[in-house]
Amino acid sequence: MTPRHRDFSAQQTASPYLVISDQTSYKGGDEITVTLKADSTPFRGFMLQAHEVGGSDPVGSFAVTDVQAQILSCNGMPNSVTHTSNVDKTKIQGLWKAPPSGNLKDIEFRATFVQTFSTYWLGVSSSRVIYSGRSDPTISAGLNTTSRPTPPNSVAISRGNCGSGKVCLSQPSGCDPASDANCYFMSAETSSNSSDIHFEMSGPSEGYIAMGFSNDRMMGNDDIYICGLDSTSAVQVQHAYSKGRFAPEILPLGNISNIQSSFLNGVISCSFTSRNPITTHRSATVNSLYYLMFAYGPSNNGKIQFHRSTFVSEREVDLSHPQTVSTNLPHIVKAHGALMLIAWMTTGSLGMLIARYLKAVTKGTVCCGKDLWFSAHVFLMSLSVAATIIAFILIFSHVRGWSGGAHPVLGCLVMILAFIQPLAAVFRCGPDHSWRFIFNWAHALNAVAIKFLAVAAIFTGLSIIDRTSDMWVLKVMGGFVGWEALLYLLQELHFRLSQK
Repeated sequence: MTPRHRDFSAQQTASPYLVISDQTSYKGGDEITVTLKADSTPFRGFMLQAHEVGGSDPVGSFAVTDVQAQILSCNGMPNSVTHTSNVDKTKIQGLWKAPPSGNLKDIEFRATFVQTFSTYWLGVSSSRVIYSGRSDPTISAGLNTTSRPTPPNSVAISRGNCGSGKVCLSQPSGCDPASDANCYFMSAETSSNSSDIHFEMSGPSEGYIAMGFSNDRMMGNDDIYICGLDSTSAVQVQHAYSKGRFAPEILPLGNISNIQSSFLNGVISCSFTSRNPITTHRSATVNSLYYLMFAYGPSNNGKIQFHRSTFVSEREVDLSHPQTVSTNLPHIVKAHGALMLIAWMTTGSLGMLIARYLKAVTKGTVCCGKDLWFSAHVFLMSLSVAATIIAFILIFSHVRGWSGGAHPVLGCLVMILAFIQPLAAVFRCGPDHSWRFIFNWAHALNAVAIKFLAVAAIFTGLSIIDRTSDMWVLKVMGGFVGWEALLYLLQELHFRLSQK
């Protein structure tokens, strides 16, 4: 009979068994307790070694902590391997001692598990144990923890197997974190028995990146995993639950294994395998449909701050079905942006140009009992104010709260000043009144302030949604604003010359 096996040293999927060390950093002479665990099916035999990461020779020595375990020598090194056979075990522990000195490097524990004569697993490894010259036994590598040290090298995350082996979400769409430092990326790969999900996250951030699973496109009642920097710039993996617009509740890490994380050249990367159920207000099962969320932002001494930006999958996703998910903006957000562009880059601009420079062109022409330029100015500016009010209502009804950042502040200022402008015009004094010049100056200055604030709000809004590698949307907007500024400059020059 030919034995059947899987080699997990070359796969991302977790085995039915775990190798867990009680430390994630060590120094010479440290003793580390290594635990072998089964999720449900006992193993009948195992072999355990400690190796340098990327190496093949065993390092250190083991001591027997279980009467059914035995110590072996390997490659002339005594006590370098521990093993057992012909027993049913769901948990067994061994004690590994680091060499007292020498050229010590990062290590990992590798195990072979035997379930039956023809079914066994090779190369099941623990998370990396960092040689840092210090021990930190308070950090657990397996359960109920929120902190992990950062490996010295970047975690290898790429678009490989997206759509065929795992679910992927990225911004910009289709970007590859392996080659694009500006790529925000997350993936989920479900094991064959649907009990384990291997997650990956990567993206540039000065504080944290996070992914969430939700029953809608809004934040609240969401299951979240966070990869963030602590006060020493080490990457922490945290499990959290979102309750809305407030800081999420940090939960025990739970049944998480195979954690790898890094912070290199401003990019945070992490990967891990989870057996935790995804919990929202609707369900707590792996096979449910969820909207995928990705957010990033600053942190302060390990505490995450309000996210700088976020994107959400356009539809609900079954994590057990590999696919590539797009992140198109909701129609209501597109409508908000379109109305603000129309209001302050089209109708508002035309209304201001007419009032300032085209009075003489329509002199003597009357419409609705008023000069034509005045009627056109009032009509266009009324459209601008109406579009601003509609856009304001749409976005607040969608977000249902304060999104943070400069964009909503600028938008609110535009809304307030745009609302004041027509009210002040209704109660203005007559053209021949001695104080009329005060209204003229206030009306003009308020219009200029609205214009500048509106342009700034548009730029900040576009910066939130523009995730293209070359930021072409912002460049197009910059060209539009530059052309409009040139038009105003030429019109003002012509106006001054014509007056002389």
